[in-house]
Amino acid sequence: MNYSIIRYILSSVVCFEGVFLALPSIIGAIYGEEEGFIYGIVSIICILAGFAGRYRKPKSNTFYSREGFVAVSLSWILLSIIGALPLCLTGEIPFYIDALFEIVSGFTTTGASIMPSVEILSHASAFWRLFTHWIGGMGVLVFIMAVLPLSGGSNMHLMRAESPGPSVSKLVPRVKHTAMILYGIYCIITIMETAALLIAGMKFFDALTLSFATAGTGGFALLNSSIASYSAAVQNIITVFMLACSVNFNVYYLLLIRKGKEALLNEEVRYFLIIVFASALLIALNIMGSFGSFFEAFHHSIFQVASVISTTGFATCDFNMWPEFSRAILVLLMFVGACAGSTGGGLKISRLIILAKAVKNEARSIVHPRSVNRVRINGKGIQDSAVKTVLVYLAAYVLIVIISFLIVSLDRYDMTTNFTAVAATFNNIGPGLGAVGATGNYGGFSVLSKLVLIFDMLIGRLEIFPMLVLLSPGTWRVRQSSSTKDVDNTTSFLYNLVVDLSTIGGLL
Repeated sequence: MNYSIIRYILSSVVCFEGVFLALPSIIGAIYGEEEGFIYGIVSIICILAGFAGRYRKPKSNTFYSREGFVAVSLSWILLSIIGALPLCLTGEIPFYIDALFEIVSGFTTTGASIMPSVEILSHASAFWRLFTHWIGGMGVLVFIMAVLPLSGGSNMHLMRAESPGPSVSKLVPRVKHTAMILYGIYCIITIMETAALLIAGMKFFDALTLSFATAGTGGFALLNSSIASYSAAVQNIITVFMLACSVNFNVYYLLLIRKGKEALLNEEVRYFLIIVFASALLIALNIMGSFGSFFEAFHHSIFQVASVISTTGFATCDFNMWPEFSRAILVLLMFVGACAGSTGGGLKISRLIILAKAVKNEARSIVHPRSVNRVRINGKGIQDSAVKTVLVYLAAYVLIVIISFLIVSLDRYDMTTNFTAVAATFNNIGPGLGAVGATGNYGGFSVLSKLVLIFDMLIGRLEIFPMLVLLSPGTWRVRQSSSTKDVDNTTSFLYNLVVDLSTIGGLL
């Protein structure tokens, strides 16, 4: 294990978090709030600590998947631990576990809140709370690689560990340039939404912070009513950008380099849009009696479908009161999730496509035993090992959901509340059904349940394997050789799984 490079990466993360914390400090100064002073103090301490940790250069800049996964997992944990401090020190969320839950929900772009009222927050804390969505949406280490590259091809291990979905590949030969392109697209989308919301009549602070939350598919809002209090025009703009941020960013890159035909023929995006509009239509027909017209029903249904499948978590109405059929569709969409390579969570459309085609091929091979069937996406074949990896991911996914659900069920809530709470946090959605619905919150859960849900948010955002590598005892055993072949059996197993996942990325 190359501890020096991990220390260097973590120090860089702390330093950049200090820079990020300076922004709410400035906001606090603008609005004359004492809370801004707290953010400023924490910011200075982080910057000094970060520079101190970076003072000694690593003995070796070379690191492998194991170091990459450990660095990413520890970075997100450290980000959350530090990021929760200002919320606690200001007294706005006095209990640290609650502050940690809130900030983990922010960084992982979940949007689940323990706060009964968000309108009591200072402008500094409100800004920090929503800004964490923007930081976590694309990933802090991707940002660091964009402005401060670490070491050659080893950077790819960090990007693969932090980026959501199986489609992790370099857009251009250098990882630094890939990270810069991704963040460039990310910034353009954020600026475009901010401008659109300003045109729709929203205040600058509201427009900017809600754009942070939408671009990161987070779901935190400035009002207890989420987006319900805003105009229909604002709601429509947010709907469009929630869907836009659910699309694989590689598609936008193809459009930028004038490969429009290849971008428009993307199979994952096509299936994603079909699922979105089919679900919205079915829900609109089901809830039409509760609204004045079909168009009004469709307005709310498309917003909520976009919010859930993108794993954003905004709401324009209390969908907890909708008929069972509509609620069932929303629960299913929680698991479907967005496209791979987007800022959204969930299982990802690409994995579901691979699973569906694998089942189809298996059925075909039974009828025609001698036939050679291969899973193809966008006309490119997927290796059998990669398909098996998706199956292993699904197995791990189901197992973690079951265990989390059983632990959370120790609390006093009903099954609907407990199950959707786990589903909504693990898939980084935010609101569920029952007590954690659009008008509820997670504040009533016990400390144990909150810790479980915090873990679910983190492992869901990092796509399971990086956290499993971190928790594997074999990860911390001394490497006998610099070769990756010397990793112990447990870590080697996980390593091979992730390598297979990355091979899918080169094909999507």
